[in-house]
Amino acid sequence: MSAVPKQQFTFEEYLAKERAAEGKSEYYRGQIFAMAGGSPRHNTISVNITSSLRGRLRGSPCRPFNSDQRIRIQANGLTTYPDVSVVCGEFQVDSVDRDAIVNPRVIFEVLSQSTESYDRGKKFELYRQLDSLEEYILVSQDEALVERFSRRENGAWLLTVIKGLDAELELQSVAINLPLSEIYEDVKFGPEEVLVS
Repeated sequence: MSAVPKQQFTFEEYLAKERAAEGKSEYYRGQIFAMAGGSPRHNTISVNITSSLRGRLRGSPCRPFNSDQRIRIQANGLTTYPDVSVVCGEFQVDSVDRDAIVNPRVIFEVLSQSTESYDRGKKFELYRQLDSLEEYILVSQDEALVERFSRRENGAWLLTVIKGLDAELELQSVAINLPLSEIYEDVKFGPEEVLVS
């Protein structure tokens, strides 16, 4: 029995669908992948990161973007929406997708059970092909734990683990520190709360 071939889309077809869609999708090698919405905890952490970055980067040539900002990696064609990204200087857009930035300096992904292996593996492999990317940050939802991957001059990536609410994440590429107490403000660890109306 043969596998059913997946439908292939051109990048232009993806863009047309994306502009008309209510949700967000990722595009890679002719495939469109729906992106699930985040949990309240995931969204709280993402907003906290964006807010902390905005305050600390004000007056600098860098600015943060939330998960509505599309990123395109021209070297491999991945088009996606990181949870948070930082661009310094003039932001550059893709020649075909004028809404997609191609030069983020820092990318944050808030980990979830459904995406953690992808964020750590294939997605990080694809992100590494961004010449502009200097730091890749993985943020746990289950404890006050952040992993910073920073690009070395030889092209290798160095992992630093930052743990505890009294610790700070040093972002060397943009010359600021983010306290983990701000990243995890209003976050309760343990089972995800269910909101009942």
